Amino acid sequence: MAKVLDMPKLSPTMEEGVLSAWHKKEGDTVAVDDLLAEVETDKATMEFRAFDAGTLLKILVPPGSQVKLGQPVAIVGSPGEDISAMAAQAGAPPAPAPTATPTPTATPTPTQTPPPAPIRVPEDTLAPQAQRHPPVVNALERTSYASEPAGNGRADAGRVMASPYVRKVARELGVDLQGAQGTGPGGRVVPSDLDAIRGAGPRAAAPLARVAPSTPAAPGAASFEEPEVRPLSLMRKTIARRLTESKSTVPHFYLSIDVDVAELVKLRERINAELAPADARVEADAPPPLKVSLNDLLIKACAVALVRVPECNASFTPDAILVHRRVDISVAVAIPDGLVTPVVRRADQKSVVAIAREVRELASRARARKLKPEEMTDGTFSISNLGMFGIDEFAAVINPPEGAILAVGQVRDVPVIVDGAVVPGKHLALTLSCDHRVVDGAVGAAFLAELRRLIEHPLRVLTG
Repeated sequence: MAKVLDMPKLSPTMEEGVLSAWHKKEGDTVAVDDLLAEVETDKATMEFRAFDAGTLLKILVPPGSQVKLGQPVAIVGSPGEDISAMAAQAGAPPAPAPTATPTPTATPTPTQTPPPAPIRVPEDTLAPQAQRHPPVVNALERTSYASEPAGNGRADAGRVMASPYVRKVARELGVDLQGAQGTGPGGRVVPSDLDAIRGAGPRAAAPLARVAPSTPAAPGAASFEEPEVRPLSLMRKTIARRLTESKSTVPHFYLSIDVDVAELVKLRERINAELAPADARVEADAPPPLKVSLNDLLIKACAVALVRVPECNASFTPDAILVHRRVDISVAVAIPDGLVTPVVRRADQKSVVAIAREVRELASRARARKLKPEEMTDGTFSISNLGMFGIDEFAAVINPPEGAILAVGQVRDVPVIVDGAVVPGKHLALTLSCDHRVVDGAVGAAFLAELRRLIEHPLRVLTG
């Protein structure tokens, strides 16, 4: 019997997905757990596998379509089975709600109501000094008034009839308003006159014709190209939602330190020298030798510091603060669509080389969008490194429900004083963003102090 396949929930946070590719075509035999399609979710590209055996009789959703949870995507059944009614029901759009057709009614003929007779006020009741100015309709000139024409209706010679806003814009455009006659009341120059005045030359004494709003702009007038429209991907929507929630609901505060990393850089060089192959001749198709990055050493150092200051390895809940007994560090990885945070589990129990190997593998699969949901969730602390992009220092946004995130800049060559002499040194700026509901200032400072001791004496990082 034929069965409609609905879009399943492929990740814990999935609400919709983009069906990026079908791996079966209509008429193909389908076995249980066969790969039917690939679905792009808010975090990664997931595999949609079959739960039933049969023949793929009908594909209801073409590749590239955005699909809601539970929406029918295909029909599986026996070869030759009549599924026309089922396909029509599953694939037909919902019928629009009936709308009542308005009954034509006779339109009453408008009648002109004569304006009320003006109220005459004795002249002696009016203050002689008060002058009544007609209000200017243009919103840009809402604080100005139309000037009263003198004699022949023109402004006084040498007087510029324009609001402060128009004068400011004219100065920015290099337009001379001296002697210009605008289309506003009493010859006032309004913003729409500036382009015509600029095109007419530095002195435009002739009155300007009033231009209807629907008239196209004159040649030479400023024009703007339409922006490129890039629809939001599911990942970008999720990033926007989560970061907005983080900055709106999590009280951030920031602690920054500048640490000496000269010894840490030397340790990294020694480790990579040991990891380099003894034979310099490496086959062309062989993978590049593993190298430990500064970020790998910082992940290990943070893991050790979190064990020693566990209050920073915590999360906030409405009823309690959860101090984690595991140290799972989320590592921010930039991909073309945005950012993902694969998690290095039990980082405090792994060697630096094991961390380096795991981070490289996770980052490679993250860029290919092949991470599993469980590999990107349930971290206890985050690290975001922009040093490779030349950034000296920055502050990162906390990744809820984690209680803190460490922002890492680039290693900088700076002069330092050693035994009274100025010598070249290497420094690194670190900024800890803390959730003040979980981490107090003193606790965050204690964590950074412990992290500084580990970084400036890097053998402690290796020994834990």
